[in-house]
Amino acid sequence: MATWSNFNLQNSASPLMEQIIFFHDHTLIILIMITILVGYLMINLFFNKYINRFLLEGQMIELIWTIIPTITLIFIALPSLRLLYLLDELNNPLITLKSIGHQWYWSYEYSDFNNVEFDSYMINYDKTSNNNNFRLLDVDNRIILPMNNQIRIMVTATDVIHSWTIPSLGVKIDANPGRLNQTNLFINRPGIFFGQCSEICGANHSFMPIMIESISIKNFINWINNYS
Repeated sequence: MATWSNFNLQNSASPLMEQIIFFHDHTLIILIMITILVGYLMINLFFNKYINRFLLEGQMIELIWTIIPTITLIFIALPSLRLLYLLDELNNPLITLKSIGHQWYWSYEYSDFNNVEFDSYMINYDKTSNNNNFRLLDVDNRIILPMNNQIRIMVTATDVIHSWTIPSLGVKIDANPGRLNQTNLFINRPGIFFGQCSEICGANHSFMPIMIESISIKNFINWINNYS
């Protein structure tokens, strides 16, 4: 989860988020190089007194400053396209989780198991108590998912557009009424991961958090047996 004074991306908990961070760093390095080069040229233009009264055209320099940005954009576009296809790739998911957005809470259904469905509401934060809840992030019913397994997420909504977003897992998918969107998860470590609705969906938009607990497959099976 995000903490105070953290200006970086959250630590990744999935291979997809790792790739997103790598692409972010790759693109940022290119942007820094462009900024330094353009800044250097602009400063030179301000302070030199070079004059050429007979300059009418410069086809070679125009060719150069057309080709170099094209090559730069290719270096950004190719990793971006690769990442887009990786985010859509889904191979033999172990389980399917259906997430339904409401004003203003989430409902979850484990489609592969009978009668495993529940609503997830934000817990009221009380700073005078000793329950150690996170303000605006804790929920009464967590999503329980097994780690190191491919998981399919089906997302929809019943009223307005919501957005199911978990930053540390690299997932952001819109929940549209009348439409079923699909994405995938692969959590590579145990832990608790937080997210929020990132589509402005009404008065209580800020109060419908998402909370995922990642556990081993053995503990997940025990949880399913106890729930049923």
